[in-house]
Amino acid sequence: MTLLRVQNLSVSIGGTDILHDVDLSVTAGQITAITGESGSGKSMTALACMGLLPKGARAAGTIDLAGTDILQTSERQLNDIRGNDIGMVFQEPMTALNPVQTIGTQVAETIRIHTDAPRTEAKTRAADMLRKVGLDVSPDRYPHEVSGGQRQRVVIAMAIALRPELLIADEPTTALDVTTQARILDLLKGLVAEFGMGMILITHDLAVVSDIADQIAVMQHGRVVEAGATDTLMRRMQHSYTRSLFAASSHVPAIRQPYASHTQTIPHGAAAPKQGLAVENVTKKYNLSRKTLLGPRPTFAALKNVSLTISSGERVGLVGESGCGKSTLTRAILGLEDVQAGSITLDGAPVVSNRRADLTQRRKMQVVFQDPYGSFNPRHTVARLVSEPFYLLEDKPKNPADRIAQALTDVGLSPSDGDKYIHEFSGGQRQRIAIARALITDPQLVIFDEAVSALDVSVRAQVLDLIADISARRSLSYLFISHDLSVVRAITDRVLVMKGGQIVEDGATEDVYRNPSHPYTQTLLAAAPQLPEFIEV
Repeated sequence: MTLLRVQNLSVSIGGTDILHDVDLSVTAGQITAITGESGSGKSMTALACMGLLPKGARAAGTIDLAGTDILQTSERQLNDIRGNDIGMVFQEPMTALNPVQTIGTQVAETIRIHTDAPRTEAKTRAADMLRKVGLDVSPDRYPHEVSGGQRQRVVIAMAIALRPELLIADEPTTALDVTTQARILDLLKGLVAEFGMGMILITHDLAVVSDIADQIAVMQHGRVVEAGATDTLMRRMQHSYTRSLFAASSHVPAIRQPYASHTQTIPHGAAAPKQGLAVENVTKKYNLSRKTLLGPRPTFAALKNVSLTISSGERVGLVGESGCGKSTLTRAILGLEDVQAGSITLDGAPVVSNRRADLTQRRKMQVVFQDPYGSFNPRHTVARLVSEPFYLLEDKPKNPADRIAQALTDVGLSPSDGDKYIHEFSGGQRQRIAIARALITDPQLVIFDEAVSALDVSVRAQVLDLIADISARRSLSYLFISHDLSVVRAITDRVLVMKGGQIVEDGATEDVYRNPSHPYTQTLLAAAPQLPEFIEV
């Protein structure tokens, strides 16, 4: 039975056309995925189905939900439909939740608004729904007291509290690690089957689409360019844009063979290679609460005797679930976090001396962050943003404009882009600017912290090609941190697997991926979604 039918949907805002004659259908008990790059119209289509178009938007066409045309329905009627007949799971659960209300109260709110249930009954039903989505924590906790995956389960519980006919999930697993993502996707799939609801899944992850969706709609520039049953569409892609998306999703950068390690024999009279990074038996503990009269202050060990090396020119990946210690290790390597035991050295010299970061060492390292917009000051020009690391240098460049122009050119941008502001660039261009900023001081080591997780598949492919090219040209060492195992496999020579504050596996990337020795690594690889082998692009 067709639950939702969208026909000839067009949306314009301020005279600009956003959606063009969109046709889409969702069947009860099935999942329809909408995929495409940022700006293709995926989220706007979902908002139209919810009756949540921005102020000033003009819409034409029909959105038929079980006999009700959403576009012809009053706001009062829509308030009854939202939460009752349609539920929505947003991408970022922390911003979707009220930080000053408990998770149980927020799930109960949906029940109380749409039913006559008294407060105590609503709380009981909310607790039952939280258990239904596999959340085994107290309903009295606040959003900041649970993990990202648990917060997403809270949002799902809110969306399905009244068992709606239609569930819309907008990038529900983008920021989650692979095992948490697998559990959330299994949960959504199970709820669709159990409740018989229809679901719209919005995502740019085509491996997820191939694993969970019954139908696919591919959008580009506000239009559905191709749609059909998942298996049929993937086997016989008709539109060039669809083929390009799948090609970018499985793209592997052309990286050179691993550089010579520090174990290589050095010819007589030749200069010794740089020693690179060495982390030896590092331990980092955090205090959990204030000291009590009954005993010492309890602590949490984020890092437990961690040891690793990154030789000059080596490309190393770091993977693991949220909370495994990746971020703590990154801060320690950069000298932003002191440790209680062990040592961190670069070229044989400590990164931190007397509990203070050594600026001589820090200027040899740079970092590229996950959010290419949030890591910049929007009031400064690109030239100023890129040149910020100059403050680390003892000898400032005599011609900084030339260095800035060269850095922008190296990442595929124009020197004239230095006069612009960060809001004038796309997400992929912003990440190129972040890479230019990281490279402008010619560092030995760059840490890429989830540097491509927020990018579309085609833009991600371009940025990965850029990283591979720069690392080859500059003999650059990098630590590439990501929860996307396919990306790590494509861009690294060696991979480290982290669990519970410890490195549980360390080896050549292909060896680890083909023959993982640790059970945890095997679990991670099994949980990672993959495109079907039959796909040809």
